[in-house]
Amino acid sequence: MARDVTDAAPVSSRDDLVAWIEKGVKPKAAFRIGTEHEKFPFRAVGHAPVPYEGPDGIRALLEGLRHMLGWEPIMEGENIIGMLDVTGGGAISLEPGGQFELSGAPLVSIHETCSEIHAHLAQVHEIGEPLGIRFLALGMSPVWTRAQTPVMPKRRYEIMTRYMPKVGVMGLDMMYRTSTVQVNLDFASEADMVKKLRVSLALQPLATALFANSPFQHRRPNGFLSMRSEVWRHTDLDRTGMLPFAFEDGMGFERYVDWALDVPLYFVKRGDTYHDVAGASFRDLLAGRLEQLPGERATISDWANHLGTLFPEVRLKRYLEMRGADAGPTGRLAALSAFWVGLLYDQTALDAAWDLVKDWTEGERQALRDSVSRQALRTPFRTGTVREVAREVLKIARAGLEARNVLDWQGRTEAFFLDGLDAIVASGVTSADALLEKYQRAWNGDIDKVFDEHAY
Repeated sequence: MARDVTDAAPVSSRDDLVAWIEKGVKPKAAFRIGTEHEKFPFRAVGHAPVPYEGPDGIRALLEGLRHMLGWEPIMEGENIIGMLDVTGGGAISLEPGGQFELSGAPLVSIHETCSEIHAHLAQVHEIGEPLGIRFLALGMSPVWTRAQTPVMPKRRYEIMTRYMPKVGVMGLDMMYRTSTVQVNLDFASEADMVKKLRVSLALQPLATALFANSPFQHRRPNGFLSMRSEVWRHTDLDRTGMLPFAFEDGMGFERYVDWALDVPLYFVKRGDTYHDVAGASFRDLLAGRLEQLPGERATISDWANHLGTLFPEVRLKRYLEMRGADAGPTGRLAALSAFWVGLLYDQTALDAAWDLVKDWTEGERQALRDSVSRQALRTPFRTGTVREVAREVLKIARAGLEARNVLDWQGRTEAFFLDGLDAIVASGVTSADALLEKYQRAWNGDIDKVFDEHAY
């Protein structure tokens, strides 16, 4: 979520940057689950995108939710751009094209995550319906051009919008026309972080395949099953991708910091002012020799905000962010969290997942990343396909969730949240495949049907 950190404590050395990340280490008993999900607001009548301003715009939606929830507003100038639950830790924010995001509170179980998701969707429906606003559950905007897509009044997005065309051909599509679901998970030590990072990087293309849900663009099929994932392949390669260095000997907090230091800055924030330093070096800011801001030195805020502008398939901050999945229908939101919790939060499952991927080569991992956006579960891998790998990985994740043995009121473990993913693997039909079948047959090429059948 694009929410800036405010901490003016000075940074004196690279060691301070490493120490800041290392403070994320926590005992297993304190592990939590933070689920983030985005969705596209649209007009219930006519299916147009929703602008920020106006009596029935996104500002009105945010104001209505603020009064309903009592959360603290996040302001930029005179504009409300999000809100924060200062008690529970959740937040609502806006992505560049108006994608409406819930950054969930740190929760103990997937059962709680599921309740949070349903509560949030009920709340946005209650406020949005009188405004004529609904929400589309896809990974890519299926109809609107960039020119038709609204622009949210956030200064950091202005800076990114100017910079993106200089470093990739699809960065603006990423910003304005994609939506994702993510889960943020904890680590118990540096070694635990490294193992989880490696497993989740290797398997991130598998998540992309399982959650593929963005087959349309400009009112027609776009040739991909996860166009969102393909967009990321052509977005600022300095700060995206599969992090091959993570699999090298000596990987740890310091190695990630060294990589992050070499990724160009977007901005430096001082007070309420965003200074456009796009392309500049954090190392120069650390040394007090940033050309655009002579004499300014790095603060903890600068570091935290910079880490939040790095976009690898798995991102390290004070936790690990799983970033490979398309947004999707309600049940898939909790399923994404269940998938990764099952793999990463039980030691036996984590060990089994590592055993599965540890001999995959850098070339194989990259080939998967490059291919799943178009072929999803049909992507070739070694002697089979990603579908066969997914079947094995889901067994490991299910065993991990069963071992956690966290029960709901009906006595069910969290493993049942994987049932929908098992069904996808059993049939070989992703959400994107099913949508394309509907488009060609039941919808008879009428893309507007997606707004009726795939919305919250």
